[in-house]
Amino acid sequence: MRKVVKFLAAVAAIAVAAGVQQKAEAAFVGVPMGLRGAIHYIKFDQPTLAPMAFTIFCLKYKDECKPRPQRIVFRGGRLKLTAERMAQMQEVNQRVNTAIRPEANLEGLRGEKWLLHPASGDCNDYAVTKRHDLIAKGFPARSVLLSEVVTSWGEHHLVVVVRTFSGDLVLDNLSGHIMPWSKKPYRWVRIQSPKNPNYWASLGDRAV
Repeated sequence: MRKVVKFLAAVAAIAVAAGVQQKAEAAFVGVPMGLRGAIHYIKFDQPTLAPMAFTIFCLKYKDECKPRPQRIVFRGGRLKLTAERMAQMQEVNQRVNTAIRPEANLEGLRGEKWLLHPASGDCNDYAVTKRHDLIAKGFPARSVLLSEVVTSWGEHHLVVVVRTFSGDLVLDNLSGHIMPWSKKPYRWVRIQSPKNPNYWASLGDRAV
């Protein structure tokens, strides 16, 4: 009888462990590929001009563009990816994607107005809102960067990159999943500097 009880307890423990593992894997949708094997980091290339709409955004939202004081040891601006931080990123990504109603900008550069928490907007509004909300949750500004990319259909697009020691992860209004930057089908154009959000840099080879 004792052997049977021990056997059943062992089976139950395995089942519980499997359930926990499945929940953990579900929480990291798209991320395990970036966490297994080689970790791909974004390579900052040459300094470049910030998008004009970003400059206007900074005039409107001055606090969003203030350089934050850095620690003595900068460590490249990356943070440790924990289950809590991953859950926070997923919550922000999903909530903002749902809260803002998609509205295409049909006026080109003249119509770009990067806004925080608008009722409707385009990719720029999603990205700046997510960055704002992550920093409000305690993410260091040096680790949460806006990045301009070009989609496979040739459209310029703005996303948020969170730089972690487990890889650089992307929050995107075109996807409900948070993915490593190297897995996104984009041509990467430029990104904010982790040392100063007002400075931008072009991006190097995604294979680095």
